Amino acid sequence: MRTVRLASQDAFRCPVARSLSMTYETSETSAVPAAEGSAAPERHRLRWNKVPEVTVYFWIIKVLCTTVGETVADLLNEKAGLGLTGVSVLMSALLAVALVVQFRTSAYRPGVYWLAVALISVVGTLISDNLTDNMGVPLELSTTVFALVLAVVFVVWYRRERTLSIHSIDTTSRESFYWLAVLFTFALGTAAGDLVSERMNLGYWLSAVLFAMAIAAVGVAHFALGLNAVWGFWIAYILTRPLGASIGDYLSQPSGDGGLGLGTVITSALFLSVILALVVYLGVTRKDVTEPERAARHAA
Repeated sequence: MRTVRLASQDAFRCPVARSLSMTYETSETSAVPAAEGSAAPERHRLRWNKVPEVTVYFWIIKVLCTTVGETVADLLNEKAGLGLTGVSVLMSALLAVALVVQFRTSAYRPGVYWLAVALISVVGTLISDNLTDNMGVPLELSTTVFALVLAVVFVVWYRRERTLSIHSIDTTSRESFYWLAVLFTFALGTAAGDLVSERMNLGYWLSAVLFAMAIAAVGVAHFALGLNAVWGFWIAYILTRPLGASIGDYLSQPSGDGGLGLGTVITSALFLSVILALVVYLGVTRKDVTEPERAARHAA
């Protein structure tokens, strides 16, 4: 039997377009079966994908999580009296626990996955805020540094795994790179969003519109102009952070500051409730499970 082997670049350059999805690509580890009677290396061992399918539910929950990341950080910092350092220590510890549980799961679990995303959104926000508020690092510098660090993560990830596809997060190594990239997308999105807001002085609502238009432009570039799915996904992923933060600030901040004055408590509770409802729905319907896993479960 002749085996056709995909070039490693195929996973990076040749995405397959899908409805409501921006990142469905072939992966050499998922497409190429191991030779009969031989064991695949550990880092190429096939397992269930550990992240959800990128559907409309994914983007809705992602934006909600970024909003919660902004409002919860403000709530704990200002209302709970923990201070920026205390909040950072607490949320980092909770994130570490959530990631340990996430890494120990054998497949994508909506509750565990989205808890980790929500916590990492808070920690990513706090990293940027600590540099700006506690250490006095200019936003121009922190934005540049976060962009460079994220670029290094992507380069090392690709050189080691030959794909950045989130449809092949099926080894511990790839999952480690994935969560590291997610952390720095939140930090970069926070710093870049704050920088744009300060320089352009648009206010919360117009800032949200600006970032929403930027995400829409990425979508058009992907679906209509052929922008690489991997880059399209990660650019949109970064932009959702300042979008969510602008929405959160608009809802929570006093009307005198350009917001609706709902407060961080009500805003956080509202968005957490919606996130919980969507995660429960996805846990029951499994609409965001990647196709190979869904097909295997149906066949079982």
